[in-house]
Amino acid sequence: MPQSLARLHIHLVFSTKNRERFLTDAMRDSLHAYMATALQNLGCAPVLINSEEDHVHILFELARTVSVSQAVEDVKKSSSRWIKTQGQEFAGFAWQAGYGAFAVSESNVETVRHYIAGQREHHRVKSFQEEYRAFLEKHRVAFDERYVWD
Repeated sequence: MPQSLARLHIHLVFSTKNRERFLTDAMRDSLHAYMATALQNLGCAPVLINSEEDHVHILFELARTVSVSQAVEDVKKSSSRWIKTQGQEFAGFAWQAGYGAFAVSESNVETVRHYIAGQREHHRVKSFQEEYRAFLEKHRVAFDERYVWD
């Protein structure tokens, strides 16, 4: 086959360091736009980005020539630098060291979009830690609780 083709949807989840509540409503739309641009600069198409005060969900199409870890690194590094420019109160901002990345089949893209869009509702009854553990269990990702949080 002379042409390499791929269409891979990734649901990326990561939190602020120690789940500190840095991500305010006032910055949220600009942050999402900034992250979308970082993905686009890699050739990754953002589908939907949403966040709560302590974490982010990103659904995107992974570019054929980019690794998941490269996309995550670029989004986290660039957005962390940007957040720190938003005021003195953000000088100590950091993302957690790790992340969760989950493959999404084409048939489930709309379900995941709906889930990400409804973050505010989900977190009225479930903490980020509960949500994240449920993702890991659903996707059968083995984890050690001692090393999941920072």
